[in-house]
Order: sequence, then structure tokens, then C-alpha cells
Amino acid sequence: MKKLLIANRGEIAIRIIRAAKDYGVNSVAIYSDVDASSLHVELADEAYGLGPGRPADTYLNIQKIVEIAKRAGADAVHPGYGFLSERAEFAQAVLDAGLAWVGPSPDVIRALGDKVEARHIAQAVGAPLVKGTPGPLANAREAVEFAKEVGLPLAIKAAFGGGGRGMKVAHKLEDVGQLFESAVREATEAFGRGECYAEQFLEQPRHIEAQVIADTHGNTVVLGTRDCSLQRRNQKLVEEAPAPFITEEQRAAIHKASRDICRHAGYVGAGTVEFLLSQNGTISFLEVNTRLQVEHPVTEVTTGIDIVVEQLRIADGLPVSVLETPAVRGHAFEFRINAEDPGRGFLPTPGRIEKFRAPSGPGVRLDTGVESGSTIPGLYDSMMAKLIVFGETREKAVKRARRALAEFRIEGVASVLPFHRAVMDEPKFNGDDSFGVYTNWIEKEFKGLPPAERVDATEDQLVRCAIEIDGKLHRLGIPSALFSFNKPSVDALVLEHEQTDNSVVSPIPGTLQQWLVEDGMAVFEGEPIALVEAMKMETEVVAKLSGVIKIHAKVGSVVGLGEIMAVIE
Repeated sequence: MKKLLIANRGEIAIRIIRAAKDYGVNSVAIYSDVDASSLHVELADEAYGLGPGRPADTYLNIQKIVEIAKRAGADAVHPGYGFLSERAEFAQAVLDAGLAWVGPSPDVIRALGDKVEARHIAQAVGAPLVKGTPGPLANAREAVEFAKEVGLPLAIKAAFGGGGRGMKVAHKLEDVGQLFESAVREATEAFGRGECYAEQFLEQPRHIEAQVIADTHGNTVVLGTRDCSLQRRNQKLVEEAPAPFITEEQRAAIHKASRDICRHAGYVGAGTVEFLLSQNGTISFLEVNTRLQVEHPVTEVTTGIDIVVEQLRIADGLPVSVLETPAVRGHAFEFRINAEDPGRGFLPTPGRIEKFRAPSGPGVRLDTGVESGSTIPGLYDSMMAKLIVFGETREKAVKRARRALAEFRIEGVASVLPFHRAVMDEPKFNGDDSFGVYTNWIEKEFKGLPPAERVDATEDQLVRCAIEIDGKLHRLGIPSALFSFNKPSVDALVLEHEQTDNSVVSPIPGTLQQWLVEDGMAVFEGEPIALVEAMKMETEVVAKLSGVIKIHAKVGSVVGLGEIMAVIE
């Protein structure tokens, strides 16, 4: 390959841009209007606009991205993670356009990306599994019937997704139907497909995964394990390599199952096989992510393998650089630095970063797509950066992580830094001989943090206009920051109703996804009444008092932080 188009944004686009430069390949970035001033646009050799709109119109628009790749003269496409990275139809469209695809074949993505089919493959090679539906569920009623059959808790998952998007866990039978519908909506928004299946959910499991790379020469290598148990809303916050506090027998079983699953599927490229490890030591296959993982850097720093460069080598038909699992060197943590407020249940906080001062020094790496002055838009994932810390031992890595997290400063938007600092002093996480953290430990046991100071959401936009040059019309997109508009304040943009104790307000800036009640209905204190979506995640709005609801905001409307959506009389 000579020129690589990166079908993604933010820090992952920058990570791939850097690997491309190291590999000797030119890079092409793409960007939506709200990303026009983003760092990945500046660092790439070339950049092309996707126009305005939600992800479906920009980073999920296959035809538009393939047309840009051809127009730019790219000969290869890297999908990164998220967005189209696990969409077989995107891989096929890239190949049909005569371009190289950096990833597994469309057939393999289809087989392993379909979580139900992946379970069948795991069964074929003897990997351990909990009970699950034989295929996607048709509707909420089927989900309820399956819950009655196998019991609770029940995990409802996107059949064509990953990363915790479109996953809900039901602990009460009466919640199954609503959670199924919520999972379908989230999956559709994040992946463009809403099919969901269900399986038994192991209580208080750890999340263990194996990094695999495989080439076209028949080499399938497991690079090692990671622990990703520290999660909120089924999405990872802290990862580490190698997975600590597991037996060598468990590690060997995970390596073998991962290798067997990938070989059976004919896997080529970098991929991750994920497992749950129950409190009693039972291992259960979870899924295969047919793409690069967010947490790949902890494996890189403990093995010395550049996984993204390996992806490019494999796409060029070269063999992998290592033919067997490399010896582990030390221990590494990765902290996802999200624009979320841990003091308000990890609510996303889009807005402008006033100050971004990252740590440095020995054993510290930062992968980021932002800097001081960058804007975190509400349309996309909340992750700003990834802090990776390495030490010769886990104990030394913990001490170094405390130092690095203490140095980190972000102002202007709330961040999860206070949580990361707190968890590194948590005995259940940093103990010398045991590990008491599990996938929903934050919801169940974390003592909590005070809320961050409220900030206003801001988004950069392009002002679009036309200009005639030599008789030909050209369209321009100019960052709104270059203009001086007399914009009304945030306070002036809320609905005409003055906020009172009986106001129903949006807890985040986002889109009103659904009303769970109807106008004029009686509602009760503590009852879920609405869903607001931001950064590809749904947040539930709960009634603060009992009464009759009068709805003001329409479904699909964009609501600001604290904006009145209804009143309860």
C-alpha cells in the first residue's frame, strides 16, 4: 500500500496515522463538520470532508467514504474501531472498489461479528459457553419468554456490535421488554443494525480477553491476555496486561480457545477474543471483536509489538513478526480519559476543553485526539484520550499510575480523572494477592465521588456558503469560530417555561430519544419517564415527584443540559 484512508476520527485516527508514517505510508483523514478543527485532520497528509449530520450521514456512510477513498487515490482503508469497523458490507465495498482492506475478510467479519454465529464457532472448537438464544430475538415478547426459560439475570446484546453498545442486563422480569427495546435502539444508532440476542449473565464476573494476530500464511499468534473488568454501563474504563490473578491453567485455556476459534474461522488480521471469568473460576466465551481494540496499547508496551503496524503488514501480504506468544515484559495499565462526570453517574459532558495538560516521564504514554481548545461533540463517543502506564511489576505500575494521574489536568469539561485517581487507591483493585473488581463493581460497590462543576455544552460547526470563481460555483465550509455571531446565551435557548421544582429537565445535552409515558398520564416519583441519547449512550430521566405530566419537548428534538422537557403538576 502507498496511501491509507482512515475511516474514523479522534485518537484512533491519530494512532493509525502515526503507524502509517512509521510504516512509510501516506494517510488520508475524513471528518464531519463538527470535526473540521480536530487534531486528526491536521496530522494526516490529506483530509476530506463528510459534510454535516449525525453519524449515519457521515462516519457510517459507506458510499460516501468509498467515494472519498477513490477520489483521494488511496489504495487501502483502515476502519479503526467503532463505526464501520465490524461491518462486513463496508469491507466488501472497499474490496469491490479495488482497495485493500485492513482487517479480516467480509465472510469472517460476518461470521464472528454475528455474536450468535460466533457462539456456534466457539461450540465447534469446544470453548466454554453459558446458555443463549439460538439466534436474534424477534421482539421484546421473545426476550421475556427466554428470560422465563433460563432465569435471571439476563444479558441482552447487539448481535452485530461490541464495546458494550447495545448491551443491557435485566435483573427483574418486568424490565426485560423495555431493556430489549433500549438495546435495539442503541445498537441501531451505534452500528446501523438493531438485531439483539440474549444469554445468561454471570454475576460479578471478570472480563478477560486475548489479543490475536493472524496472517495469510497460516500463522495465528496469541500475543497475551488483558483484564478489562473495571467498567461502567458495560463499557471499559481501565484495562491492564497481562491479566492478573489468574492461574497458568486458566491463561493456557484462554490462549488455546482464542487460537482455535480464530483458526476455525479463518481469521486474518488483529482481533480480540473475549471471555467472562466467574467468581468460582468458570470461564465462558463472550465474543470476538473483529477489529483493533481500544486497549491494544497495554499489549503493545508489554510485548514490544506494534499491533497497528502488524495490521498493515498483514494487509500487504507479509507474515506476522512473531510466530509464538512473546514473553511478557512488565505490567501496563490503560485509563480511558472520557468526558464524563463520575459524580453524576458518568453522564457525558460534551463541550470545549479549556486546558489539557497531560503527564509524561518514564513509563508514560498518551494516545489522544484532543488538546487545549478542542471541542468534544455530543454526537460521538466521549473518549478524549488514553493514558498508558508501564512498570516492571504490577505494584510499580500502580505507583507510577498514581503519579501520572495526579499530573493530568483537564479543565472546561468534566472528566473521569477523579474516578481513576480514586480507584488506584482502592484495595480491591490494587491488592497484592487478590482482585475484587468485577464488571459491574462500579454500580454495585464504588463509594462514589462529588459531582463536577456544571459546564455549558459547545460544538464547533462549519458555516456553509457558496462562492463563484471564474464562473464556477464552489461550496465552502468555514469553522464557526472564525465568525463573530451575536448568539443568545445558553439560558436564553431553554424553553419558554421557567424551571421550577416540578420541571422535568434533561440531565445531559443530547437528543430526546423517547418518552416512556404519554402526555397527561399520572406518573410516580422514581418512575422512568424519558430517554435522552448523547455520545451514543442512552440516559434515563426519572420523575422526581408524583403527579400528572405535561410534555413540552418532542421526540427527536435536541435538548440542552437542564433544558425543560416537561412539567409534573
